[in-house]
Amino acid sequence: MGHDLYRDLSCAKRLFDEAEAATHLPLRKVCFEGPSEELARTDICQPAIFTVSAATLAAMRDLLSPEQLEKARPAFLAGLSLGEYTALYAGGAVDFQSAVRLVARRGLLMQEAAIAVPSGMVSILGLDQAKAQELCRAASDGQVLVCANFNCPGQIVLSGHLEACRRAEAMAKDFGASGAVPLKVAGAFHSPLMQSAADGLAEALKKVELRRPKTPVISNVTARPHGDPGSIRKLLVDQLTSPVLWQQGCEYLAQNGMDQAVEVGPGRVLAGLMRRINSRIRVTCLNSRQAVEKLGGVAAPHGL
Repeated sequence: MGHDLYRDLSCAKRLFDEAEAATHLPLRKVCFEGPSEELARTDICQPAIFTVSAATLAAMRDLLSPEQLEKARPAFLAGLSLGEYTALYAGGAVDFQSAVRLVARRGLLMQEAAIAVPSGMVSILGLDQAKAQELCRAASDGQVLVCANFNCPGQIVLSGHLEACRRAEAMAKDFGASGAVPLKVAGAFHSPLMQSAADGLAEALKKVELRRPKTPVISNVTARPHGDPGSIRKLLVDQLTSPVLWQQGCEYLAQNGMDQAVEVGPGRVLAGLMRRINSRIRVTCLNSRQAVEKLGGVAAPHGL
C-alpha cells in the first residue's frame, strides 16, 4: 500500500518519513510488508491510510502540470469516516503533521473504546432506513444497536454491542433484508459506545489549529459543507458517535453539479458506493503512481 509512491517520488517519501516521526509508528513497514492483521488494527490503519492518501495527493502535485492540476481542481471534497480528515487536509483546513498526529490519536482512542466493550458492526443489505431502524429496535434487547453508516441505497451498517449485532444478523431476513455481513472491525464505530473516544478526541482537537477549508468539505454528520473551525471541531467529535451520512452527502454533491469524482487513496470502495448512489457520476480511482499519471487526461472532476 503506497510503496510505489514512496519508492519513486521524493514528495511521498517525505510524507511517510514525517508521519513516522510524528506518530512513532512503523507505518512504512506495515504499509509495504504487512502483516495484514497488523495493518487492520484501528490504531495502525487510520494513520497508515491517511498517509497513503496524503502521499497520493502529493504525487498529483508532483506529476501533473499546472494546467492539468487546474483541470483536476475539485469543487468539493468529501471522505467517509477517516476520509473526512484527508478531505480537510486536502482543503487546507489542517497541516499534515497535525492531521496525522490527530488521526493516530483518534485510532488509538477508538481501539481503546472497542477493547472496553465487546462490540461490532454488521452490514445490512436491501433495507431502507425505516426498516433498518425497526431491525435495530427489535434486535437491541436493551443493548446499544444503531444505524451507523448510510453507505448507499440498500446498504446500511448497524453498530453496537456484539450480541445485539449477532441478533440483528440472525433476524435481518425476517425484516426483508437480502443479506447481513458482519464487518471485520475492532468495535462499534459511530455509535454511543464510542463516547469515551469522542471525549478524548475533543481534548486532542483543542490543541490542533484548524482553518476554514479553501474548498468546501462535506461533513459526515450533516451531509453539508463544514463551516468555521469551531464547528469543524464539534462535528469531528460528533462523528464518532453519530451515523455517517455518506449517501446523503453524495446526493447533496450531485444536486450541486457533481458529475465526476476522483477517489484518492488505497482501494476502490467509494467508487463502488457511488455506482449505487448515482450511476451517472464517473469516478476515477487514484491508488497508484500509474493512476495519477493517467489523471492528466481526465476532464475536470467536481468532487473528491
